[in-house]
Amino acid sequence: MQRYLGKRKELKIYISNEDQHEGKPLFEALLTLAKEMGLAGATVIKAVAGMGAHSELHTFNVWVLKQKMPLIVAIIDKEEKISAFLDAAGGMIAEGLVTMNDIDVVQYHHPKFGEA
Repeated sequence: MQRYLGKRKELKIYISNEDQHEGKPLFEALLTLAKEMGLAGATVIKAVAGMGAHSELHTFNVWVLKQKMPLIVAIIDKEEKISAFLDAAGGMIAEGLVTMNDIDVVQYHHPKFGEA
C-alpha cells in the first residue's frame, strides 16, 4: 500500500526478556501499546547474545532453563506517530536503550492489499 512507502522513522528499543511492566513482559506491553495507538507494525527480535550498559554478557545456553536474553522491539512509522508512542511508552521502560533512525520504505507487499 502506498501509505506505507516513503520517508519513515525506525524506532528500536533494546530490552531484556526478563523486563516487566505491570506484571507482564515488557515486550508484550509495548506491542499492545503500539497496536492501541495504530502504529503500522512492530516486531520483537530475540538476540542470541548481547552485552549492555552493565558490561554483562548474555548468551544462549541450551542447558539453562531460564535465561536473560536481549530483545529488540522494532517499529517503523511516521515520525509523529513514533514520537507519540515514545511519550506514552517512556514510563514503561525502566532499563534499556532507545534509538531512532531515518529510513526509506521502498516496497511493501501484503496479499490483502495487493502489491505497492
